[in-house]
Amino acid sequence: MMRVPEHDHPLKLIDLQVNNEDLEESDEEEEEDLVTQDEFACTCKRCGREINEYYRYYYKCIDDSCDYSLHNFCAELPTTLKHTSDPHPLTFNNGGGWDWRCSYCESEHKAYEVFYKCHYCYFVLDIKCCVEADKKRIYHPSHPHPLVSLISHPILCLCKACGKVHKGVFFQCTTCSDFVIHIDCAFQPKSLLIQNTTNGIFHHTHPLTLSYSFPWVDQLAKCEPHCRVCDGSLFGDYLWIYKCEKCLYYAHLDCATSRREPFMSILSIDKGPTIKNFEDADHPDLLYLPFPDPTYSIPKHLFFNGPKVDNVSLQHIHQHGLILVDTEWIDASTSLNMCHNPLKKIQLLCNGCVRPITEMPFYKCGADDDESCNFALHEWCTRLPTQVDNHPGHPQHTLFLMSNVPLVFLNIFDCAVCHLPCNGYAYGCIQCNYYVDATCGFMPKKITHKSHPGHLLSVVKKHNDTRYKTCHMCHYVMGYDLIYGSREDCLSFSCNICDVYIHPKCALLLPETIRHTYDKHPMHLRYLPAENHKSEYFCEICENELNPHRGFYHCDVCAQSIHSACAPLILCSETETCSEYGTPIYLYLNVKFGSIHKTNSHPHPLSFAQGIADDGQCNICSKELQFEMIFKCDKCRYAIHYKCCKRLNNS
Repeated sequence: MMRVPEHDHPLKLIDLQVNNEDLEESDEEEEEDLVTQDEFACTCKRCGREINEYYRYYYKCIDDSCDYSLHNFCAELPTTLKHTSDPHPLTFNNGGGWDWRCSYCESEHKAYEVFYKCHYCYFVLDIKCCVEADKKRIYHPSHPHPLVSLISHPILCLCKACGKVHKGVFFQCTTCSDFVIHIDCAFQPKSLLIQNTTNGIFHHTHPLTLSYSFPWVDQLAKCEPHCRVCDGSLFGDYLWIYKCEKCLYYAHLDCATSRREPFMSILSIDKGPTIKNFEDADHPDLLYLPFPDPTYSIPKHLFFNGPKVDNVSLQHIHQHGLILVDTEWIDASTSLNMCHNPLKKIQLLCNGCVRPITEMPFYKCGADDDESCNFALHEWCTRLPTQVDNHPGHPQHTLFLMSNVPLVFLNIFDCAVCHLPCNGYAYGCIQCNYYVDATCGFMPKKITHKSHPGHLLSVVKKHNDTRYKTCHMCHYVMGYDLIYGSREDCLSFSCNICDVYIHPKCALLLPETIRHTYDKHPMHLRYLPAENHKSEYFCEICENELNPHRGFYHCDVCAQSIHSACAPLILCSETETCSEYGTPIYLYLNVKFGSIHKTNSHPHPLSFAQGIADDGQCNICSKELQFEMIFKCDKCRYAIHYKCCKRLNNS
């Protein structure tokens, strides 16, 4: 207990950081949503300055109904002291009956305020000026030792809190000489709403709490999140961040508070993700991605409303001839069971673009005597042009439409843009052995995408600057294919303002919404963790853990999620799962399975399919067939890899 002459009751010493530790422990036990809490603050009755937790100790009246409080250094002031501004001792005074002015700082004070006075020369000093040196010492919860401000003039120094170089006043540890933090970082609020500190540019439902470290092991456990403001990495175990772990929302210290520093270009007037950098009138044919659902594609976007093609022009497309399936050809009840419907597990894919056929009219094989032929074609795919000039990936030569790529086994080729295997139509240059699928054949030179709204994205080729960049949607490295390794011919969509790159396959092949057999609601493509998602993320198809910082599908109502690569597998979710390679796109998205083939290596016809666990091992190489393209016999247990069958065919 302590007594001071100007107050009637004893004062007790309070340790603010002990109280805060107790509060933090109790907060961890609460499972309810975070609520913004005001940090502790009161006013010292002697110096008139704020008392907060960074000074750690303060004296408070033992009477809880009394708000009398003092800084610990103000309460412990001696009865006499020496000051550099006066040669005589100064004596503590309880305050007189008149207003007065400090002789050192010339501040005006009321009659009741205490002060120090020289009885020889009438020099008067207020409490604030007496304790200024002591007020430069703080006890910060981020560090075990006291911190002091040893200098009063600004310096240029690296701040250990935010990891940036600042110019200003710094606090330094009295024990650890390398621990230095900027004064702005030292007094950041313990919690904040990000929209209040970034002028409403960035939003999050819950308050963000200040964390004094983010250990690497915790970053790995949270799937290596990025800053939600600048999309930069959260490197450094010791760096402070703002976080909302319930929603996996993380932000750099300076990003969350919109600190006006040279590195904060993300919030400048002429840049940033919320400022549109183009006029719609200047780009009348601009493609706005993603497409709304799996039925949309670039061929449909370009040729849906074109003129109809007569039967004479269709004769070269398929060996058996084609029949137009429409409402006049078939009754309505039967038509419901012919078109592609993932909810009823009916699959019908176009042989041209390998996208689902979900509506009439469309063309199908007209050979009734050949049940093994499952050829079908969108009406708009019959209007595909015979050639493409100035393709972004191969501008030097014209690409010609091919229903079958020459010298390729069963027409399965690797697309030079999305790098996925494909057995649909191709646009190719035989001279350079360059082939792309029907979708990538019309790859636009400029797009805009909801994952990076408001900015134009232009096609660029891989070069040294993009070698170690990651895709904005899937976060895999640009120019490196998970299946085939490094590729020098990699194209990407890039923003010329922001350091943002997107794989063509992520931009062109992932629709905005999909439907799941077990969910009555549409699932939407997300690029960041969902808000208020309290549990871990697991894929409903493959039942493996899901990284919510990469593009995935999510139902906000049912809180269910699906890997973007697992989405096409909804038709066969009981038996097939996501590709073991972990690609952001289903590996066989451009492959139409189900055709029947005869081979000299086996007496029975073989069906072309994706291998599942029940298929076992290849009868040729004895390796597992699961996740691979295979040929298998429906009459016996014979099954081989596509590559093994290809080798047998070439031998």
